[in-house]
Amino acid sequence: MKKIYFLITVLFISIINAQNPRQIIDLTYSYDENTIFWPTAEGFKLNKGFHGLTEKGYYYSSNEFSTAEHGGTHLDAPIHFYEGKYSSDEIPLEKLIGSAIVIDVSVKCENNRDYLIGVKDFEKWENENGKIAEGTIILLKSGFGKYWPDRIKYMGTDERGEEAVAKLHFPGLSEDGAKW
Repeated sequence: MKKIYFLITVLFISIINAQNPRQIIDLTYSYDENTIFWPTAEGFKLNKGFHGLTEKGYYYSSNEFSTAEHGGTHLDAPIHFYEGKYSSDEIPLEKLIGSAIVIDVSVKCENNRDYLIGVKDFEKWENENGKIAEGTIILLKSGFGKYWPDRIKYMGTDERGEEAVAKLHFPGLSEDGAKW
């Protein structure tokens, strides 16, 4: 099956080191039937349409797909957690493209699947590299990309439904880290 690729910003996808400011970092993974979704979300569905020569003799290919918003490489828009904030289509493009740094916490996440990235991680990076400039995009490297698309290794469970949410185990951002 042909894979559909999306190029969008994401948090907590294992990425390559980006110390060169001119380097483009592709955060995407294949978006297909193997894509990992939140346990309560429907997965990716592809309905194959027409593939071949038309009656007029030209090639034509067309499919339809549907997907939940919380799966694979994706962006959680501010409205996801805060009423009245930006939806994805309202986020200014300059907020999604720009200079970035990578804070690598993969060793900590390897030792603790529930590791919460916090202020100490940001301060450690600044002590080693200098102050993070205003407007810098901060990419957090958990190292969990090596588990993609294995749901058990990536999310801590392959169970589905509401009951599965309590069984999830993966790194995240602490409250103090988010406020920082």
